[in-house]
Amino acid sequence: MTQVLIIKPSALGDIVHALQVATSLKEQVPDIEISWVARDILTPFVRSCEAVDHVFVFKRHGGVFAFWRLTTELRKKKYDYVLDMQSLLRTGFMAFRSRAAKKIGRADAREGSSLFYDEKVAPAPLGRRPHMLEKLLPFCVPLGAKPELRGILNFREDASLNLSHLDGPNGLRPIVMFPDSRRPDKRWHGFKQLTEAILRDDRRRRVIWAGANYVPDKDAFQPSQFLNLTGNTSVVSLPALVQRAACVISNESGAMHLAAALQVPVLAILGRSDPEVLGPYPYRGATNHAIQAPLGDLRLLSVKDVFARFKKLQAGSGLSAVSPTPHRQ
Repeated sequence: MTQVLIIKPSALGDIVHALQVATSLKEQVPDIEISWVARDILTPFVRSCEAVDHVFVFKRHGGVFAFWRLTTELRKKKYDYVLDMQSLLRTGFMAFRSRAAKKIGRADAREGSSLFYDEKVAPAPLGRRPHMLEKLLPFCVPLGAKPELRGILNFREDASLNLSHLDGPNGLRPIVMFPDSRRPDKRWHGFKQLTEAILRDDRRRRVIWAGANYVPDKDAFQPSQFLNLTGNTSVVSLPALVQRAACVISNESGAMHLAAALQVPVLAILGRSDPEVLGPYPYRGATNHAIQAPLGDLRLLSVKDVFARFKKLQAGSGLSAVSPTPHRQ
């Protein structure tokens, strides 16, 4: 059996990409077992992925002793490959402390972590900046696999988790929005007005806001048409919630990347980020769409423009990340 340790503690979007690579390895490499190092708050999410067999918990704020205990735990097993998909100093040291026949990192490794690897991988020249997922797919090559997506990303579902009650009044699947993002400059502040426009346009539809941090809605909508799950969305329930959606509308976030990975129609709202590098992958995929703010400034992106793009998506038209002409909301 081929024993593989993947080191990718965070963040959610990066972990989604790494799980896609793990799924591809499971599909291409016979008799492979994958262990993983994940940050404590994301451990349940990684553990729920069917491609992962065992998870080590990295306590991000646990201090030096917790970190040393983790690396000591890693040494108890001999691996054929250690794949450091984060390639920072602390993850490089995790690779160094582990026991493996081959330790592999990224060609763009930072903070001196490249000193800890036997080999580094990089995407083939693309004539453009690679997407983050394209930076991770080359980790397949040292294991004799092709650097491409294979297989289907699946998550183990809690048998007690039934989300049918989230559908609209007539059974239509909900529009799920993720109005938050880790960085303030990546948060578009038009989700309330966009929700109003969608519910006014189709009273049979239900809109759900979701995410780790609470975003107030000020009781602006009828409960039959709206549900605010922000601040109450667990990472374990996230895949099931995304898969329940008719469409996901999101700031640049891990949920945006998860929707793309699960092939759920997604409309990404981007500021300065290049959609080909940080948008839903693959950019221009059949279910992946993006709208980019004029001049990269989300304050200039109107609700009217986002709603118009949503209507095109709803009609099944292909969309691209074209900056609309700025005007007042």
